[in-house]
Amino acid sequence: MQQDQKIALIWNRLQHSTFRSNFQLKDQDLIYLHKKGMDTMRSHARDFIAGRLAPAFPAKDGKQTPWRGHPVFVAQHATATCCRGCLEKWHGIAKGQPLDDAQQDYIVQIILLWLKQHGGESVNPGDNQQ
Repeated sequence: MQQDQKIALIWNRLQHSTFRSNFQLKDQDLIYLHKKGMDTMRSHARDFIAGRLAPAFPAKDGKQTPWRGHPVFVAQHATATCCRGCLEKWHGIAKGQPLDDAQQDYIVQIILLWLKQHGGESVNPGDNQQ
């Protein structure tokens, strides 16, 4: 299955999850998103993924992603990219192995897609392309 097809399939499942589909950005998140733009969100997402999810056994796995405080954190919960357990359950990315570059890029892509859709088209349309 190609990555675009995988994203479309998972995106559909996420939209039908009551828990995942209830996440929304707060006003302060939207202001931050609009002020910083998608390039900064991409950079922050990459840093968060590399530091909090990429290790085979991340510290505090299952609790490493705050629920609020940054648009990327909200997007991670909405897209089930918040911990290794959710990555395994929703995205088929096995626990116990470090995330490779392609897996990290995939996670960032899904986070940016969610941010674009929930932050409005005024946030640099097309900026979620890798």
